[in-house]
Amino acid sequence: MSVDFAFIDSGVGGIPYLAHLKQMCPAAKCVYFADNKNFPYGTKSHQEILDCVTELTRKIISEYNPGAIVIACNTISVNSLDWLRKTFPDTPIIGTVPAIKLAASITRNKKIGLLATQATINNPYTQNLKNEFASDCQFVLRGDTQLIDFIEKHSFTATRQECIEASMPAVHFFKEQGCDTVILACTHFLNIAEEIQEAAGNEIKVVDSVDGVTRRALDVHKVEPSSENPQTVLVTTGTNFKEEYDEVCRKYDMKYL
Repeated sequence: MSVDFAFIDSGVGGIPYLAHLKQMCPAAKCVYFADNKNFPYGTKSHQEILDCVTELTRKIISEYNPGAIVIACNTISVNSLDWLRKTFPDTPIIGTVPAIKLAASITRNKKIGLLATQATINNPYTQNLKNEFASDCQFVLRGDTQLIDFIEKHSFTATRQECIEASMPAVHFFKEQGCDTVILACTHFLNIAEEIQEAAGNEIKVVDSVDGVTRRALDVHKVEPSSENPQTVLVTTGTNFKEEYDEVCRKYDMKYL
């Protein structure tokens, strides 16, 4: 089997990247890998992340021969992107990194919130992005494992109000620190981005990297024109969160293997 794009994440947090790409290019053949057996990645060490994602990437290339791989996870990207590109040089690999450059162009008071996993916050890759694109800005950091856990396990079957309430601790934290811009630097947060923005109101602009990453992927790998809209496949490494994943597949018209 051969696909245009393979998406990799520790769960289904990166689904918005796939959904956006399919909106832009319905003919793309895609497979989404959720390494839910090893969820969450955000509390793992750098080496543990490398071990997990290297094994998974090797399996994906062997079984699906993707035209390109999208690492639909900030934590995996900042920890392993360079390593994966060196290890698998024949397969284009696109990462998702915090939208720091975008946030720096939007902020008015130079106080930017970074909502992420602790692994992303602590990684030197993130610090390098801050130094390169936003050296004149003050960053307020929040590693929110609890919110990520809620999104993976509950958000797809939760009400809109429950999602808003779950995001309120993070929103209050950034408001108290005076941030006028917040970066969603974990792909899980994108699944409730509208609810986070609603909770934040007009005081804070919430930004992400979905559009930039999607356009980059379509530039790197050109999809053959077709009138078909092939069904996307969801592959998991474990049996966790089946009810949530069934709902994800229903919502996004995916086949759950």
